Amino acid sequence: MPVSWLRTFVAGLLCLCAAPALAGQTVPILTYHRFDPVKQGLTTVTIAAFEQQLDWLAAHHYTILPLQTVLAWHDSAGPAVAITVDDGHESVFTQLYPIILRRHIHVTLFIYPSAISNASYALTWGQLATMLQSGLVDVQSHTYWHPNFRQERAKRSAADYGEFVDTQLSRSKSVLEQRLGIQVTMLAWPYGIYDAQLEDAARRAGYQWGFAYAGGQAQAGDDPLALPRIPITGAVSLADFAALVAQ
Repeated sequence: MPVSWLRTFVAGLLCLCAAPALAGQTVPILTYHRFDPVKQGLTTVTIAAFEQQLDWLAAHHYTILPLQTVLAWHDSAGPAVAITVDDGHESVFTQLYPIILRRHIHVTLFIYPSAISNASYALTWGQLATMLQSGLVDVQSHTYWHPNFRQERAKRSAADYGEFVDTQLSRSKSVLEQRLGIQVTMLAWPYGIYDAQLEDAARRAGYQWGFAYAGGQAQAGDDPLALPRIPITGAVSLADFAALVAQ
């Protein structure tokens, strides 16, 4: 069943009030894609590696905050981190979600809805609704079908490209809002591609926040439509992870 607008609104208020955020400090916004019990890859992290990363964060007194809480930029009593997961692979539900529930951690999913309940590798609308109902998972936009905007610009006329961008941004937002009963204000740029024209289109579509993929920590004063995130791949060792988070 869809999550009600009231539940979403109340959850947002609780997130803003329940935990400190990050004025005056930098915060790592971590980005994952897929999870697997044993196999690692460029976009796949093993469950054991992910659990070790969570244990490292706990041992070093990091608070895992909802992304929307981080973006409030309040004063923080200690180090904070946010976890995001792009695309909407089925392993988010089968592998990650049990960990979310067991550890009671907050995660934001950036979804391209064309794949949901369509692609064999993807989540279903029912799985997304279930995760939303936990109050630990937020769903936001990753455009409608994850295009490479540089490639699309090269093969389209200026007018056609502008229309294509507007459709990718607005359709994703409207489908997610209608299917899940949520408010979508955040956008993760596919492949981390963004520019002034794309940011203008995002504003027109009603996005308040956008997220890039170039690495580095986020802080108040960054471009709100191109906030940096830190990619975590299967090749990242625990020592690498510690360095990325603590830099």
